[in-house]
Amino acid sequence: MAPAPPPETSDFDIPMRPWTDEPSKPSTFDIPILPELVPADPPTPAERARWVDRLREGLRKTGSSLSGVFSGTVIDDALYEQLEEALLMADAGVKATQFLLDDLKRRVREARVTEPQAVRTLLVDALAELLKPLEKPLAIGQYMPTVMMVVGVNGAGKTTSIGKLTRHLADAKQKVLLAAADTFRAAAREQLGVWADRNEVQIVAQEGGDPAAVTYDAVVAGKARGCDVVIADTAGRLPTQLHLMEELKKIRRVIAKADASAPHEVLLVVDGNTGQNALAQVRSFDDALQLTGLVVTKLDGTAKGGVLAAIARERPVPVYFIGVGERLEDLETFDAREFAQALLT
Repeated sequence: MAPAPPPETSDFDIPMRPWTDEPSKPSTFDIPILPELVPADPPTPAERARWVDRLREGLRKTGSSLSGVFSGTVIDDALYEQLEEALLMADAGVKATQFLLDDLKRRVREARVTEPQAVRTLLVDALAELLKPLEKPLAIGQYMPTVMMVVGVNGAGKTTSIGKLTRHLADAKQKVLLAAADTFRAAAREQLGVWADRNEVQIVAQEGGDPAAVTYDAVVAGKARGCDVVIADTAGRLPTQLHLMEELKKIRRVIAKADASAPHEVLLVVDGNTGQNALAQVRSFDDALQLTGLVVTKLDGTAKGGVLAAIARERPVPVYFIGVGERLEDLETFDAREFAQALLT
């Protein structure tokens, strides 16, 4: 039996296509989906290996600095001092750097290693263990719809990340509805509209309206149409702009009025190039909105990568996805050991 058509739209509800039963391409995203929904195909080992290669290339600058510490022939205080400096330069932060050094020295003593290259292997283990609490998959299907509120400062790649996530969800046969809640920046609505059109999903948008009202209407529409996911793109702002943070809190409250259990996910998109500022953003947005997950973008070129260690040590909000470029395949799920190996090899 063909699915029922969506309800009539309002003046600001722009349907990009009706829902169909046409099969989608299999997803290469590893997003756990409950049994009653169609699961996405996990990436093949070859696809994942190519992704790790891209990640390693993105972190190459930092990786070279860290690997150079282990080029000597002896394990002494000078090696640990050089490693401390390299970790700090990689934006790991003071607390995470000291934790890793203490843990590494313990591992060296217990393993009784004598070669600097063996110390690097132990550092991979220590970093992977530190990052492990951040390794959590995004689950879809417990709620109908799963409502995601996406926040972040301007320039972090928020709208692009939403577009990539939407594509992978659509490929996994999930019905996605986007809410263009950045109502004061026309370019944001247009950019999100392009992603909606490209991914053949629907979007709720309104020119110059109240962001909370747009999000409310999107959640109500998502429930009425049987959508699996509703993603709200909010206006970018700095955590120091208190009046704008209050607006985000309002959006969160209004979402709960449309669905008492929502938002189910509050995702912060952070630019991996911003170093310790990324940690400051995590603290501020988490205090205001109770974050459930992070998307770390732009881990390529000048990205230092060590900030994930600082986040793990000081504010361990799960990292759902990391990105190394602009292409669709450059956003993938976070794996602690893969990241540690890419950074240190």
